Amino acid sequence: MGSIINIKYSSVATVKTLGLHHIAFNKRAVLPCLVTLLWFIPELSREITSVLADAFLQVSAFVAVTLAIYYGISHRFSSLRLQSWMKGKPYTEVIFAGVMGVLPGCGGAIIIITQYTQRKIGFGAVVAVLTSTMGDAAFLLISQKPNDAVIVLSISVCVGICTGLIINKISPHPNLLPDRKDEYKQTDKSGGPLEATIVDIWISRISIAFWCILLIPATTVAILLSMQYDVNSLLSFPPQTIESLGAISGFSCLCLWAMSAKSDRYSELAKENNNALPKHWIRKVAQDTQFVTSWVVVAFILFELVVHFFGQDMFNTLQELGSASILFATFVGLLPGCGPQIMITGLFLQGAIPLSAQLANAISNDGDALFPAIALAPKAAILATVYSTIPALIAGYSYYWLVEHST
Repeated sequence: MGSIINIKYSSVATVKTLGLHHIAFNKRAVLPCLVTLLWFIPELSREITSVLADAFLQVSAFVAVTLAIYYGISHRFSSLRLQSWMKGKPYTEVIFAGVMGVLPGCGGAIIIITQYTQRKIGFGAVVAVLTSTMGDAAFLLISQKPNDAVIVLSISVCVGICTGLIINKISPHPNLLPDRKDEYKQTDKSGGPLEATIVDIWISRISIAFWCILLIPATTVAILLSMQYDVNSLLSFPPQTIESLGAISGFSCLCLWAMSAKSDRYSELAKENNNALPKHWIRKVAQDTQFVTSWVVVAFILFELVVHFFGQDMFNTLQELGSASILFATFVGLLPGCGPQIMITGLFLQGAIPLSAQLANAISNDGDALFPAIALAPKAAILATVYSTIPALIAGYSYYWLVEHST
């Protein structure tokens, strides 16, 4: 009996060491499996190929370049001067938090949340950063529609700062943090990076190699396609060669993202990777691009399936019912993580929802910062989320009635 128990625990240890536990509890794997299933349906095969090619060549390549520039610069940037500038000044910390939140990605927002849980800044800064942040969806919007991104991000940071200052005036010192004796338990629940496994290391290496090889050629092809060139003719390739390669590359992104899952939690689907590997900026570019690509594929496939089964009229109706789409986008923003928000941005890029709905979602959503906030300060997280929803509805409907409806 004792030998059987020893064999059981030895097998479990081997599985954990190799990282095979990812396979047994991997919700991410559902996406590439569903895409494969749809790909083999004759009526949908062409649409799925087109979705994967468009997601990679029209979105992923530009997102990867944007991420590379952003992470490359921020890797060398120190925020110590800004932190010292805002010490002891409640209004400056709210401004700082709003600016940190509007930065693409969730890093700035997570920094502010961490500072709050350490009792170094006030609750108004938390509201400001969660209101202004757009998370990883900002990378997608910037790479595809920079003019609209300027509008959305400018309004978001202004609304975030104003909301934070108002909260500071109304309730400057709410008691929302857990007691000191409970902080260890809360930190333990937050689920920091799990131990890196052999699978994690190899998937990370493959991801880095994948993007190091394809970044420049994919970006070049993406730029040529955006300028309406026939790349297949320029390179003397048979028709649809570039599109087929793009579809294969897009599907490879899905598989790499799926295989890098760490657990079976919802957060694995909706947030960036969080592992024990060194956070080198090139690794971040690869992982975040794969994450964005996966949710863009979800949005694009959703769009194509609705058009295939219900026709374009359904999305035309949604576009005409601007107020309904604003409410829908705002409520999606309440979901933790960047994944659902990337889907909303993908629908905006497809023309399914207006800019007012995109704006409402950008202000309403809290990105990945909501995960550590819920784990470390649940009361503050819930209240800040409620507070960010109100200005999201006001901004979305104001933009709709003043700009879109009047034109």
